[in-house]
Amino acid sequence: MNYLSFNYLVKHSKAVITDSGGITEETTVLGIPCITLRDSTERPETCTIGTNILIGTDLRQIKPTLEKLFKNQWQVGAIPPLWDGKAAVRIINVLLNL
Repeated sequence: MNYLSFNYLVKHSKAVITDSGGITEETTVLGIPCITLRDSTERPETCTIGTNILIGTDLRQIKPTLEKLFKNQWQVGAIPPLWDGKAAVRIINVLLNL
């Protein structure tokens, strides 16, 4: 599946269950709840600011987490600072001022 098709599915999902680290960025930006089957993440801001919850590798945690989702008790996420799509502009400004 190509990237755009995958993101279309994510955008129109109730939630995403994954063991990947990367998809947590897309779910946070799209405001889609993400349940991550890992004990840690390289993107902790997706948990503290975004829509991601780490539940570890104990598969028994999936059911209570989904129950929380379907009871509308999911954390409200936001897009982390500097995830505004303007990284290239900031990089150019730094390079111009070297």
